[in-house]
Amino acid sequence: MGKELKTNAMRFLDKSKIDYTVQTYECEEFIDGIHTAEKLGQPLEETFKTLVAQGKSGNYFCFLIPVALELDMKKAAKSVGEKSVELIHVKDITKITGYVRGGCTPIGMKKQFMTVIHNSAENLPLFYISGGRIGTQIHLSPQELVKAIRGKFEDIIL
Repeated sequence: MGKELKTNAMRFLDKSKIDYTVQTYECEEFIDGIHTAEKLGQPLEETFKTLVAQGKSGNYFCFLIPVALELDMKKAAKSVGEKSVELIHVKDITKITGYVRGGCTPIGMKKQFMTVIHNSAENLPLFYISGGRIGTQIHLSPQELVKAIRGKFEDIIL
């Protein structure tokens, strides 16, 4: 893949010497994770979406959960040591992360936020996450990702 096609996420993975593959798909604008997974033939339980939330403290956090499931806000808050967290507004995604809706990934953001990945990924050899732009998915090891971004696995879904 040529340098001009690399996203910040891919550059971070290359620098961290983490193996990954890229899947791309034609997409003019945001489509949800379920439709993305179906379009690419990816199992829903192995395809994760990135949600960004802000805690009472003002700090931002990333949560990765399977695309078909919902984040449990209380479990999410507890996992990062906050009293409560709220998902950031869609209009603020680019300003906070540097990514656009549908292309947000926990790697290569403007700033590395504490990241919690749902524990269903812990035993998967590989999983899919956004590649840093709409139309791009990255397939990689959840364990290697957690190590590289100093994240953790926890139960954070409803």
